[in-house]
Amino acid sequence: MTATATTVDTFARMCEAVVRRLPFGLDRIVAPTLLGFACINSFTFAVDLLLLTVFHGLWDWPVPVSVTVAYVMAFALSFVLNRTFNFRSHSPVGRQAVRYAIVIAINYFAFILGVGTGLVAIGLEYHLARLVAGGCEAIFMYLAMRFVVFRSTAHGALSE
Repeated sequence: MTATATTVDTFARMCEAVVRRLPFGLDRIVAPTLLGFACINSFTFAVDLLLLTVFHGLWDWPVPVSVTVAYVMAFALSFVLNRTFNFRSHSPVGRQAVRYAIVIAINYFAFILGVGTGLVAIGLEYHLARLVAGGCEAIFMYLAMRFVVFRSTAHGALSE
């Protein structure tokens, strides 16, 4: 067993262990992949905000350009981490990458540019606007990744 496989298995076991301990029957509702998605995407969202701050706050790039470049970089990282650690997919990466690109394009135009840039245009500070847009995109992205990009079979194994 390689170090990567051990790390991936450890991540999955930790998500499953935390979900098993959720109170109020939430353990029957919350999938371990939802917790894994929340952990991974919290990290990549922080990367997104850091890059946005560098591109717009330090380098003074326009907000739409800063948001776009930070978004693409963070979502590429999210794809790799979710594919490897959370959904543990061994399916061909090509079809998944195409589906993911379509999902993030929809997400980008609807939530990032639509909600995020719209809120900046009406006067909300760009970090706060990005946080609001991030909440909307989190729900959409988890559902799309679980049921479209990394489809699962009835037995829990991942397949095309």
